[in-house]
Amino acid sequence: MLMSMTGFGRATLESATHKITVEIKSLNSKQLDLNVRLPFLLRESEGDLRSLVGHTLERGKADVNVVVETLPSATVATVSEFNVPAMAAYKAQIEQAAATLGVPVPADLFRVLLSLPDAVHTPAAVAAEDDSAVLLDAVRAAADALMAHRRAEGIELEEFFRVRVEAIGELLDSIEPFEAERVARVRARLQESLEKIPAIEFDKGRLEQELIFYIEKLDVNEEKQRLRRHLAYFIETMEAPKPGQGKKLGFIAQEMGREINTLGSKSNHADMQAIVVRMKDYLEQIKEQVLNVM
Repeated sequence: MLMSMTGFGRATLESATHKITVEIKSLNSKQLDLNVRLPFLLRESEGDLRSLVGHTLERGKADVNVVVETLPSATVATVSEFNVPAMAAYKAQIEQAAATLGVPVPADLFRVLLSLPDAVHTPAAVAAEDDSAVLLDAVRAAADALMAHRRAEGIELEEFFRVRVEAIGELLDSIEPFEAERVARVRARLQESLEKIPAIEFDKGRLEQELIFYIEKLDVNEEKQRLRRHLAYFIETMEAPKPGQGKKLGFIAQEMGREINTLGSKSNHADMQAIVVRMKDYLEQIKEQVLNVM
């Protein structure tokens, strides 16, 4: 079962005083990279939030955005108020300074007072007792929605990989008809080259031995067998019931690449090399998408 590292989840829940909306989006990354935007009101819950999201997502670059809105029934608690004692103290100081300096008191004194620090007081919003619990419930719901999104993309990735692995297997089978032809062609070319040099005598038995040795160096049966095993192992790993196979699939794809490259270097045949190029194309597509597997 594959899980993509790309996903999005959103959830909105309400406490007695606030509506809390949580959005989580994730992209591929080698490790868990978590970025949290949390209002000051709920800063004390950040540790629990990170632990919950990290445990659920495991890998990926994730952005968590939390928006808190005060419900209409609770807006009275945040109405701004004049800090009259502070304004009175400021007024006395301004009048005393004006008298000492011999300058008139500003005509727009009230406007000046309003611009001074602490002249207007806005009570800090206080989180209700159940806000933290509601936040974590919303985070859990958003994370579950994201994981469902990841699984949906994982199903698409499974089909993507299966098609390309099967295509590589079919191309591997198509190499076989060219192998016997390739050996015969190499043997004929070498013998023809020797016959063009009539003044040189050679031991035909020794020549046969050297031909066998040379042809054995071009033999690709071992590479074909190993590549088939890698293809089967890729599918087996992909179908494992527990997610988290991304790194392992990446390693298998690297081994597949080694065998395909060796096939290409040993082929010494235009048609076989063309087939190897097509294999490499499918393999590159696999490698690109493996990076997005959790």
